Amino acid sequence: MTATILTLIIAGVVIVVGLVTGLVVGTRRRQLPAQVRPELGEQRGDRVVGGPAVAERESDSAAGTVEATPGVVAPEPGIQPPAEAAAEEAAEVPTIEKPEAPESRLVRLRRQLSGSNNALSRGLLTLLSRDRIDEETWEDFEDTLLTSDLGVKPTTELVDALRDRMRVEGISDPGQARGVLREELIRLVDPTLDRSLAITRTETPAVVLVVGVNGTGKTTTVGKLARVLVAEDKDVVLAAADTFRAAAADQLETWGSRVGVPTVRGAEGADPASVAFEAVKAGIEGEADVVVVDTAGRLHTKTGLMDELGKIKRVIERQAPVTEVLLVLDATTGQNGLTQARIFAEVVDVTGVVLTKLDGSAKGGIVIQVQRELGVPIKLVGLGEGVDDLAPFEAESFVDALLAAD
Repeated sequence: MTATILTLIIAGVVIVVGLVTGLVVGTRRRQLPAQVRPELGEQRGDRVVGGPAVAERESDSAAGTVEATPGVVAPEPGIQPPAEAAAEEAAEVPTIEKPEAPESRLVRLRRQLSGSNNALSRGLLTLLSRDRIDEETWEDFEDTLLTSDLGVKPTTELVDALRDRMRVEGISDPGQARGVLREELIRLVDPTLDRSLAITRTETPAVVLVVGVNGTGKTTTVGKLARVLVAEDKDVVLAAADTFRAAAADQLETWGSRVGVPTVRGAEGADPASVAFEAVKAGIEGEADVVVVDTAGRLHTKTGLMDELGKIKRVIERQAPVTEVLLVLDATTGQNGLTQARIFAEVVDVTGVVLTKLDGSAKGGIVIQVQRELGVPIKLVGLGEGVDDLAPFEAESFVDALLAAD
């Protein structure tokens, strides 16, 4: 009996001890932070990282099964999360540049041509700065005009007009003389010429054919022209019809991609007329406003190459009329450039001139000479190496730039 009672007492003590121990352990478990509970692993927001449960999920994921976690939207296998996909897409799409407005380019035209940066400008300002204009002064002035590629006939016209007006009107003040000189120069440059580009879309896109000899910056000019057109909200297609140089097509494509303009190109050595045809076709199908066709640079003395220009123009006109033929001339080439211009004008009926490198190294008189020789206006001028250094030509702005003092 006594043994039985003792056994019951021992059993009771064991049960009480067990209950107390359980309560203590339970309390401690509740007080431990979740992230250090080893059997659950680390808690991070709604996700559990580490521990048996996560090990099982990671094993499932490795096998190709993704288990949804509360608060986290799991992507389908092989599909990137939206944020990552957007980041990759942004990295792949090139940044489209916004070209400079044509109006602001004219400001740079004036700055780059003005004052002592131009030989013609220096000569004109020297004339106006003299206290007394005698016969020797007029001879020096005439020599300055001739060496600036103004040409004999325009030089004679300008000098005679100035001498007559200053004598008849009794002009001796340098300020008045400057005003008379400005008027006569503007008359020679001829502000009445239509210098607008024929780029208005009709039933088909306007087509601009760009021609010129090697080394005038023709392909670069086409790229810059695309920027001018984009700045005017035109939809443009470029045609890389200079198939003799692979680098020309690459260069043109780079220019186009910077402003979101597509370029149609062919294989190296492909028929240029075929490339031009396909570009115009693409322009028609895409309802573009303007198709600009870059052609291979060629020597004006090479009859076969010159005839090819005529072929390109004829092939294009099977689909749409060529609305503008722009001849690119280097302003620093002087009389040689005029010889080139005459031959090109005979082959493809030039409608306008783009005069490149018209900066401090150019002889400003070439502007008047080109227009006199070809009977067509200078429509655009290249001012330098910048991507937006192609500007519309304006007679008054040009003359004002020549007469502007530094």
